[in-house]
Amino acid sequence: MKTRTAGLICIAALAGSSADSALAQSYPAKAVRIVVAQAPGAQSDLFTRLLGQKLGESLGQPVISDPRPGAGGAIGAEVAARAAPDGYTLLMGTNSTHGSNPALYARLPYDPIRDFAPITLTVGTPYGLVVHPSVPVGTLKQLIAFAKAKPGQLNYASAGNGSTHHLCGELLKSMAGIDIVHVPYKGGPPANAAVLGGEMSMQFASVASLHTHIKSGKLKALGVTTSVRSSLLPEVPTVSEAGLTGFEMMSWFGLLAPAATPRAIINRLNAETIKALSTPEMKAAIAAQGSEVMSGSPEQFADYIKAEIARIGKIAKAAGIRAE
Repeated sequence: MKTRTAGLICIAALAGSSADSALAQSYPAKAVRIVVAQAPGAQSDLFTRLLGQKLGESLGQPVISDPRPGAGGAIGAEVAARAAPDGYTLLMGTNSTHGSNPALYARLPYDPIRDFAPITLTVGTPYGLVVHPSVPVGTLKQLIAFAKAKPGQLNYASAGNGSTHHLCGELLKSMAGIDIVHVPYKGGPPANAAVLGGEMSMQFASVASLHTHIKSGKLKALGVTTSVRSSLLPEVPTVSEAGLTGFEMMSWFGLLAPAATPRAIINRLNAETIKALSTPEMKAAIAAQGSEVMSGSPEQFADYIKAEIARIGKIAKAAGIRAE
């Protein structure tokens, strides 16, 4: 009897395995959309269009970017979370949708852990710490010394209250023990313009938006926020190298599906995405933005999301940051 039962279990397992394999091979049978929780033309949208083109070639069906901006990414994330778990609606998650939002919003229309099945991280982009040329410093250590000598006299621009630029500034304040004044703007471009014009002393912003101004001497770069130097600014040290060991913050994108999406589809998308990211065209496009590939297994991405939510939550709580 035990032998027969074991045999039935084995047959059932083999049947399930065969069904999963068949599902992975037949998927997709129609177009796949990737919801982007930012506006059309944003970096995440442009990246998703490039990735979608490559995925479409290997999957044999169109893969379309569907921008759904608003509420710090919560609108797009909710759209994807409520979609059918069949692999035909995905989300290009970000360090906002699956990093800072749980700390910044008292209520979210989605749960970043329970409502999603991670597929893979895709890319990470560092932020640069820059100052206007009128600020009499050339290194991070000099900036810290200057700020300590003149508390409250330096100000830093951000893309808005609760933005990653803001979180970077608060992390700098806490780790360096300095008093600098946060001034939020309505987006990255006006914040950049304020620093370029000398209205603001400094800012954190993506290296892609800063590197031409740094090269031309309109801004002075003191550090980049990832653990490794940026390919766009190889001469600029990391903030950690420059004196604040352990300082790290980045913009990242990662592909997720609604919870309960079959594992066979998750595995297929994971493999195809990693393959697409390794093509020469994608590598060149990623490098041009100063970004790096960060792909891995679904389990690694799930662990990364949990760690990001916990880490950023501590920063936001310590600084009393809430979304407006």
